Amino acid sequence: MPIIDSPRNARIGAALTLRDRGPRMAEARTLVDGGREARRAIEAGVVVDAAFVCPGLVRGEDAEAAVRMLSGGTTPVYEVSERVHDRLAFGNRGDGLVLVIQTPSTDLDALHVGPDPLLLVTEDVEKPGNLGAILRTADGAGCDAVIAIGGTDVFNPNVVRASVGTVFTVPIATTTAAVALAWLRGHGLRIVTARVDAPTPYASADLTGSVALLLGSESDGLSATWHDSRMEGVVIPMSGIADSLNVAATAAVLAFEARRQRDARR
Repeated sequence: MPIIDSPRNARIGAALTLRDRGPRMAEARTLVDGGREARRAIEAGVVVDAAFVCPGLVRGEDAEAAVRMLSGGTTPVYEVSERVHDRLAFGNRGDGLVLVIQTPSTDLDALHVGPDPLLLVTEDVEKPGNLGAILRTADGAGCDAVIAIGGTDVFNPNVVRASVGTVFTVPIATTTAAVALAWLRGHGLRIVTARVDAPTPYASADLTGSVALLLGSESDGLSATWHDSRMEGVVIPMSGIADSLNVAATAAVLAFEARRQRDARR
């Protein structure tokens, strides 16, 4: 197959439309940019519709392994020039590999958690980098799942990138606030909300057992759905002039405190 050297090629044009949310959601497909992310998607069993490879740029163990896993399979692999690769890739990635994948299901009803689960629940997190970092935290802290309410779509290519591919391995569901609340209560999870006006310092709260940690948007915090006296609010004390941390940093502090408490109790 000849090398694709024109960004106007129909296959390249179709892939580029997936940079926009509308086509991503309508087609249930997205782009995966980078060797590490591609390898993790493939190893997680994600369906790959097409792979665009620039052989001269493929370097590093992850990128080389991803190309090997695709070679000889049923996935169409298209060789592209460096300029076409640069149009498909995000930022200055030099891994020489971009995938078009079918986005995995994010159906809340299909989410299964074991005993005493620890969940991160986000509401209206708009910045893909923040959601990706939260997924990376969930992976590192051993959270059982992430539930995303509103905000950016979870398979935004920049979420995939910021999560370093953990979006394919951490169980994740998307839903509305009302449905999430009913699901959490139906599964017996205590709801702990992160709020700047909460009375309890996070380190003083019991984060063991079945717990869902609620994190609001960067600008508005949590909606009225989560302002309930039956929910425990926690705060991260701040010593400077800022009243709160970035939402991804907040998720990391709370998730690893929960992990510390759980490990200590065991």
